[in-house]
Amino acid sequence: MKSSFIEDDITLLLKDITGLVEPLPTKEREKKIQTGTHYSEMLPLEYQPTDKYIEIYENALNVFGQSTADAVARVSELILQKKGKDVVIVSLARAGSPVGVLIKRYIKAKYGFSCPHYSISIIRDRGIDKNAMKYILSKHSPESIQFVDGWTGKGVIYRELRKEIGNFDGVSDELAVLADPAYITDLCGTHEDIMIPSSCLNCTVCGLVSRTFLRTDIIGEDDFHGAAYYGELADQDRTYEFIDTIIDKFKFDLEPLAPVSDKEAQKDVSNLSKEYQIDNVNFIKPGIGETTRVLLRRVPWKVVVDRKYEDSPELAHIFQLAKEKNVEIVIGDLENYKCCGLIKNLSDV
Repeated sequence: MKSSFIEDDITLLLKDITGLVEPLPTKEREKKIQTGTHYSEMLPLEYQPTDKYIEIYENALNVFGQSTADAVARVSELILQKKGKDVVIVSLARAGSPVGVLIKRYIKAKYGFSCPHYSISIIRDRGIDKNAMKYILSKHSPESIQFVDGWTGKGVIYRELRKEIGNFDGVSDELAVLADPAYITDLCGTHEDIMIPSSCLNCTVCGLVSRTFLRTDIIGEDDFHGAAYYGELADQDRTYEFIDTIIDKFKFDLEPLAPVSDKEAQKDVSNLSKEYQIDNVNFIKPGIGETTRVLLRRVPWKVVVDRKYEDSPELAHIFQLAKEKNVEIVIGDLENYKCCGLIKNLSDV
């Protein structure tokens, strides 16, 4: 799979489908999703950031890069405590891909060894790429595998992972993430809903790789799941601007993350479901990362922002996207998340 990642940083176990699938505009794709087409059977037309949005992104990278770097450091230490030097990082493409690179780089910088890093596809309701898993297990012990992603929203992908991993003896279904506001894993850099700068952009911060794709006319029985390479966006590629900025902020002497009591993160989702009469919880996307994705890739209806963060620079990119797309911002009360994106039900339009 072609990408703009440095070869030593990552092995993308994906089938290159560049040029085989025409990306669809957001509204057309959303209509298809809401009338039964699975999201993995299409590719989205990538959002082209405005100059103002890029300015906000660059500021966020400088201002909030430190909290991301600290989360990388803390989760890397937890991974090594569990797995030791034999660890094999398996990131979930694509949001997990740059995070896996950062964890690999942190381990190399502090401990002097280079752990393998593969990135594979997992798709809601379609499962993990079994051919990619078989490939990894042909080269490494099951106990060495550590799954990595960027953040948790409602925990949907984590539940998909847990369901799938029972098919692979000895592989742990534990997921390591930078931010876990859903409180579903102890392997995290923070439980706070932090602004991870890579969530602000699409392929241009993920090696120019599309989100993953699975459709039987293009992906055969023995193929890896697919992805496209957006080489035409090479002049906008910020993958290593992000990675190098975070690496420059690494600290190697951080205190470990203090344990926290269990929290009911789903309360925010159930409250919003009742308040806005949303029957399909897939239309509710909690957290900074998921809200950003709604604004970049879906047809948003509203964005709910916790009143404690209505003036927070951490959400500046969300306010900018909402302004560009004419999406209403509602100030409300959230317990675990700083904001939530609500998807428009097109059957109501």
